[in-house]
Amino acid sequence: MKAIRNSDIVLLTNYFTIELFKEGTAIDLKEEQLKELIRRYETANFIVERRMGAMLRDLLPESLTVDQLATMRFLRRSGVSTSSELSEIFCVGKSSITAIITRLSDKDLIRRLPGEKDRRVIHLALTEKGEALCDIMETRIQERLAKFIQHFREEEAIAFIETFEKLARELTKPQE
Repeated sequence: MKAIRNSDIVLLTNYFTIELFKEGTAIDLKEEQLKELIRRYETANFIVERRMGAMLRDLLPESLTVDQLATMRFLRRSGVSTSSELSEIFCVGKSSITAIITRLSDKDLIRRLPGEKDRRVIHLALTEKGEALCDIMETRIQERLAKFIQHFREEEAIAFIETFEKLARELTKPQE
């Protein structure tokens, strides 16, 4: 049983009806209904990931990869990070993060800073050049995404983001 909040929505589809009641009321999904929801999620997620990835690659300068930009954008939001933290956040091996960091450092987009307490710990931060490139890319991404988001009513966009954020929270909880 999953708890649903924020709505009095009735969702009708070709396959089933799920009634979502007021905050705190749970919905009981039958096994076939759950399988269909998962199938729909996987189909939509595949399309969105592939199309967004292609769109993002089109916006990037030739010298930058999607993973490099993601790393830069994370560093911009966090200020500084270590390669171990990046490895954990991006769910990749340390060798993959090391390769990304090296390439970004070679391009003068990030800098390595020795830790204040332990000089063996290396912190990573954007350079001015990295900040400037993030500014450019942020504007490009915002402009491109706005073209899609404008097709949603305000309440649809908010509900979508809140639901997507809830999924993100669930995915970052320790697994049982």
